Amino acid sequence: MDILLLLKAAILGIVEGLTEFLPVSSTGHLILAGSLLDFNDDRGKLFEIVIQAGAILAVVWEYRERIGKVLAGAASDANAQRLILNLVIAFIPAAVLGFLFSKAIKAHLFNAPVVATAFIVGALVILWAERRKHTIRVNTVDEMTPLDALKVGIAQTFALIPGTSRSGATIIGGLLFGLSRQAATEFSFFLAIPTLTMASLYSLYKDRALLHGADLGMWVVGFITAFISAFLCVRWLLRYISRHDFTAFAWYRIAFGLVILLTWYMNWVVWVDK
Repeated sequence: MDILLLLKAAILGIVEGLTEFLPVSSTGHLILAGSLLDFNDDRGKLFEIVIQAGAILAVVWEYRERIGKVLAGAASDANAQRLILNLVIAFIPAAVLGFLFSKAIKAHLFNAPVVATAFIVGALVILWAERRKHTIRVNTVDEMTPLDALKVGIAQTFALIPGTSRSGATIIGGLLFGLSRQAATEFSFFLAIPTLTMASLYSLYKDRALLHGADLGMWVVGFITAFISAFLCVRWLLRYISRHDFTAFAWYRIAFGLVILLTWYMNWVVWVDK
């Protein structure tokens, strides 16, 4: 067993878990970490899909009771039916655009200037959103209408641009559309389950030729570390938003955007999707 490879897997799993549900873009962080660890080839891209599943499972585990009640009440409970419908509606825009334009996005948008610009522009949107007056119409996920879900789903499409952040787009979009901080964050978590699951399954199917049993140990380590770090991060974020806004994440995004430009200019990181 290659100990160094397992250590790289653990590091990347932690990076995935800590960034997937924060408004900071896991994609940008994984590109940087993968390049610095010399693990950004096709094998590394497949590994990122596997560890993303660990992060998804963390949300499922955190909300297991709620998810169980929704599934149990899908045939009779109005709130459960409304949440399922809203998730389907919110999922569709990004799914359709991703399916139609994924090749073009990878060919033209996976480069340092685009990723850095997405980080910095996203930061400015967060700063603007946090400084404007919030008019809250929706206090909980159960109060969301299909129109609210559609708006959040449209916001999620911006995350197709590398560096934007899926969670950032949905949470900040939710705030702008009148959702409370708690409702926007929780709906973003729920929406991550179908969105990331379908994206992972599609990518695994497309790259199935790269699946090798010899990599099982690496996948297990990455999956477990992604699950643990994502679970802790989700728990922390739910506590954090009860007392703070997202301004600190905006300043972090600006700093990280500058790091992207520096590493690209100095040729330390190859900012492309292979």
